[in-house]
Amino acid sequence: MLLSDRVLFLDGEALVIDKPAGLPVDAPRDGSISLENHLDLLKFGFKRWPLAVHRLDRDTSGCLLLARNPKAHGRFTRAFESREVEKQYLAIVDGVPDGDGGTIDLPLSKVSTAEEGWRMVGDPKGKPSVSHWEKLAVVGERSLLRFRPETGRTHQLRVHALEGLGFPLVGDPVYGRGGTRTRTLLHAERLVVKRDVKPSIIAEAPFPDSFIALGFAAPEGAEPTRG
Repeated sequence: MLLSDRVLFLDGEALVIDKPAGLPVDAPRDGSISLENHLDLLKFGFKRWPLAVHRLDRDTSGCLLLARNPKAHGRFTRAFESREVEKQYLAIVDGVPDGDGGTIDLPLSKVSTAEEGWRMVGDPKGKPSVSHWEKLAVVGERSLLRFRPETGRTHQLRVHALEGLGFPLVGDPVYGRGGTRTRTLLHAERLVVKRDVKPSIIAEAPFPDSFIALGFAAPEGAEPTRG
C-alpha cells in the first residue's frame, strides 16, 4: 500500500499519515528506504515536499504529522516542544501490570557502552518524563495498554513500560526479549494538535493487524483495522 493511501488528515498546512511499521522517518546510513523516498507522492498538488514535524521509531506504526510549508512546520514544532499536542499510543507488553492504570514519572538519561551501544535508562537526574497508562485487555500473559505521554523523550514509552511497570514491549530488541517474528508492538493511535484559527488537527490510525495476530481486538472507540 502506498503512503498516499494511508492519509489520516490533510489540509493546506498539515498532513497526517498512518506510518507503517518498519519504515524509518530519517534516512538510514545504509541508504535503505525511508520516509524521504515517499515524499514525492505526498505533495498532493504542492511543489514542496512535506516535512516531518516529529519522529516515530522505525518499528512504531501510526500517526505521523508532516507540515506542508515551513511556517506551519515551525508552529507545529513549537506546539510539540510546549506539550500542547495530545498523543495516544497502544502497546502490547510481555506481562500483566497490577491495577488498571496510573502515571509513570520516571526521568530518563542516555547511556552508552562499547559493547551494547546507546540506550535510555531511568535516572533521577535525567530529563523529566511522564506517561499515563491504562490497561485495556489481557490475553494469556500479555496486556494491551494505552499510553498518554506528557513528554516526548526518546524511547520514553519503551523504557517506562520496562522500568515503570516491570514489563517490556513485545518484540522490543533493546529493552525487551526481542526474538519475535513481529516488530516492537507500539502504535501511535491518536494525535490532536490545536490551532489558533483553523480547527484542530485530529487523526486516528487504524488498529494494527500485528496486534490482532496476538489475539487482541480493537478497544472500544478505536479506529477499525484497514482490512
